[in-house]
Amino acid sequence: MTDRRFHLGWFMNFSGNASWRGPWGGDIGATWPDGRFHVDFARMLERACFDYIMIEDSSMVPDCYAGSLETELKHGLYAPKHDPVALQATLAQHTDRLGIVATMSTSLYPPFLLARGLATLDHLSSGRVGWNIVTSSEDRAAQNYGLDALPDHDERYDRADEFVDLVERLWGSWAPDALVMDRATGRYVDHTKVAPIDFQGKWFRSRGPLNTLPMPQGRPVYCQAGGSTRGREFAAAHAETIIASADGVAGMKAYREDIRARMERLGRDPDSCKILFVVAPVLAETDALARSLAAHLAEDTEWLAEAALAHLSALTENDFSGFDLDGPVPAVTTNGHRSTLADFLRRSADAPTLREAAARWTIESLPLVGSPETVADTMCAAIDEVGGDGFLITGGMSRDLAVRVCDGLVPALQRRGRVRTAYTHEHFRDNLMEF
Repeated sequence: MTDRRFHLGWFMNFSGNASWRGPWGGDIGATWPDGRFHVDFARMLERACFDYIMIEDSSMVPDCYAGSLETELKHGLYAPKHDPVALQATLAQHTDRLGIVATMSTSLYPPFLLARGLATLDHLSSGRVGWNIVTSSEDRAAQNYGLDALPDHDERYDRADEFVDLVERLWGSWAPDALVMDRATGRYVDHTKVAPIDFQGKWFRSRGPLNTLPMPQGRPVYCQAGGSTRGREFAAAHAETIIASADGVAGMKAYREDIRARMERLGRDPDSCKILFVVAPVLAETDALARSLAAHLAEDTEWLAEAALAHLSALTENDFSGFDLDGPVPAVTTNGHRSTLADFLRRSADAPTLREAAARWTIESLPLVGSPETVADTMCAAIDEVGGDGFLITGGMSRDLAVRVCDGLVPALQRRGRVRTAYTHEHFRDNLMEF
C-alpha cells in the first residue's frame, strides 16, 4: 500500500540542556525551569497536529564516567532535569488535543500512586495522557529510592508485567457508571459499582479500590521503547505506541514486522500499536544548505565523543573513560540499557576507533537532511516501504528547530496528504488509532 498516512511525535525532556549551547538557544538554558518554553513548544506541535509529545526521564546524577559527576554535569546529560509528570499537568492546561506522554518507572513508583496520579492527569487533560512504561536501567537511580541495585534485566520486565496488571485492576475498580449523582436519594456514588481488588502478586499487592473516578480514556495510552528481546515481548503485550531506533529502512521494516508478529502470537491486533521511529531532521531552505548545516553540527568531534561516552557509561554502567579512545570499540555487556548498548555496538561495527564511533553515534533511524520537500519525500518513501507507522522527532529543543519542522516540514507532508491537518477526536487514543 502506498500513500499511507502516518503519525508524528516529539521526544523531549523537562530540561534545557539540548539547545543552550546553540546559536538559536536564546535564554532557554536559564529559563526552562519555569516550563513556559515547553508550553510554547507544545503549542507549536499542536498547531502542526502532532499526535503526541513524549517526555523522557531519569532519577539520578550519574558518576560512572571517570568516577565523577563532572562530565555528566558539564554536558547536562541526565541533570538538571525536572519531573515530567508535573510538566504533563502543565501542558494539559495549555493545549486541547495534543497527546502528552510522561515517563514513569515500574521499578521505582508504587503502583497505587502511579495509578491514582495518571487517573487524575487524564481528567485534567480531558483524556489526553499517555504513560511511557520503563523499568529503569541504572543502579544509581535505584539507590536514590533506597534500593541497593535494580533486579536483573529480564526480571524487571516480569515485574513490569505484574505492575501493569495491578494498575489496570485499580483503574477498573470503579465501574464507568459508578457516579450517579441521584438528587432524589442523595446518593453521589453507587457503592455496588466500586470494589476492592485484593491483589496479591509475586512482587506487588494492593487492596484497592482506587479512590478516584474512572478515567476519560479508561486508562492512559501505553508507550514503550522495547529494544531487547524481553523488551520487545513486553511492548508487544502492552504498548499502543512504541518509540523505536532502527538502522535504515531495512532495520525499520524488520523491527516493525517482528513486533507485529509478536503481537499476533499474543492475540493482539497489530494495528492497535503504532511504531514511531526516531529521527533528527536537519532542515534548511535548500539541500545544499542543509548538508552544510549537518556537516557543521558534526564538526565538534571531541565534544560529541565525550558526551556520547558519558551517556553510554550512565546507561550501561561501563566506564568508557577507561578504554583507549584510539583503540577498537570494546566488547562490553550490561544489566542496564541493553538495547542502547546493542545499538551502539551494531552501528560502530566498522568504526576504526572508539573515538570515531562515539563522535558519529546516533539513534536516528533514518538520515533526514535537506529542504522540507526533500525530507518529506524521504519520509514518505520510507513509510511506504516499511508499512507504517510514523516518526518521533528529536534533535534538540529549540524554537528554531520547532519552526523548521512545524512551519516547513509538516506543511510539506500535509500537502502530500500524509499527515493530519486537523484533529478528529478529543481523546489521545482515538486520534492515535484513527489511521
